[in-house]
Amino acid sequence: MSIQRAPNEFCLSDLYIGQEIEFPHEDEGMPLTQEMQHCFTSLSGDTNPIHIDKAFALSNGFSGILCYGMLTASFYSTLVGVYLPGKYAIFQEADISFSKPVYIGDKLRIKGKITQIHESVKRIIIKAEIRNQHNERVSKAILAVGLTE
Repeated sequence: MSIQRAPNEFCLSDLYIGQEIEFPHEDEGMPLTQEMQHCFTSLSGDTNPIHIDKAFALSNGFSGILCYGMLTASFYSTLVGVYLPGKYAIFQEADISFSKPVYIGDKLRIKGKITQIHESVKRIIIKAEIRNQHNERVSKAILAVGLTE
């Protein structure tokens, strides 16, 4: 699985309504690892047992430890800051909902599509979603992004 490291350099004039980006490539998916989960626990300080105690998660009807929703949502930041628009992005707002649990080992694909462009204030609106390896939507979002260029 390859993730683009150098951000795209889309300026407002390069963008158009309907423009879409998906990463990683459709047949790959971003694997969620135990290391990511541990790092997020350490970074956030969120020690809710649903995210760290398998017995607790199982006793509450899940098939394993749940990945943090905000860990998965952090890929919206990658979408905006690296892919669409990339280098000149200022992530301003996110309206995110989570529809399915995500587990360690799941592979996610992140997709965004520009639905609005507000040239006067250099701002775009992106409709985004995250799907798992079964092509089930696990999250959706509306993202507002300013541009510096």
